[in-house]
Amino acid sequence: MQVPAVFDYERASTVEDALALLRRHGADARLIAGGHSLLPMMKLRLARPEVLVDINGLKELDYIRLEGDELAIGAMTRHATVLSSTLLAQHYHIFAEAERVIADPLVRNRGTVGGSLCQSDPSEDLSAVFAALHARMVIRSATETRSVDAKGFHVGPYQSAVRDGEILTEVRVPLRPGSGSSYRKVERRAGDWSIAAVGAVVQLQSDTVVDAGIGITAVGAEQFTCTEAEELLRGSDASESVVEAAAKRCGELCNPSPDQRGPVDYKRHLVEVLAGRALRTAIARAKGDVN
Repeated sequence: MQVPAVFDYERASTVEDALALLRRHGADARLIAGGHSLLPMMKLRLARPEVLVDINGLKELDYIRLEGDELAIGAMTRHATVLSSTLLAQHYHIFAEAERVIADPLVRNRGTVGGSLCQSDPSEDLSAVFAALHARMVIRSATETRSVDAKGFHVGPYQSAVRDGEILTEVRVPLRPGSGSSYRKVERRAGDWSIAAVGAVVQLQSDTVVDAGIGITAVGAEQFTCTEAEELLRGSDASESVVEAAAKRCGELCNPSPDQRGPVDYKRHLVEVLAGRALRTAIARAKGDVN
């Protein structure tokens, strides 16, 4: 099938309006932002919502700003805006490096941060980015606002922590003075889903790692990360032997599936190589050695 099932359409003008529409239509309603993930699934009848609630008009959720010691990114912020943001580039290289390899300009001009995260695709790049950054997701309903850390936001393939009647409104990223970050991805062709991709964030104090974050996508890494590798890095001297050990754990603890992109042993080796490269670049940036 290449034609969606019949559905009704509603257009929200504010967050409160969108929440009211979700409450009115219940579990049969789905939000649509950029639509690049949901619409293909609807055409294949893999998703069959009875009501689409269009939230493209919610300009109040389209922003990137500094609030205290956090970066706040609205859920309706487009990928192209993230890519071009000087504020994000000032603090974390990982954003631009990841966004350059997400799909193509047409998708980046339309697709949104919130839409990508809520789709919870196991190969999604921003999920790995925000896992590495230890971000928090802000979720609103008609009665409350709650936050979920990035590692707890994805509860399964194509399943997020956003419940019926809720909207992801914002992502908050803590600032880490003295940090560096990087994103490395291998794909079959430009704009494709990853064969594997790894993001790294390392915060140094003198020559000691005081915090580290690793994000991994497309290879079955639990909650898009490798907690053991992060723990190996914290408190270390960021030496080559520590980086190699952390990268090796990333390869060992991911759980890739064999497919047309490669066998399991190749993907594990690829994760180890990419993790090492991302960590070395993040450490060098934290030291001010590279841009």
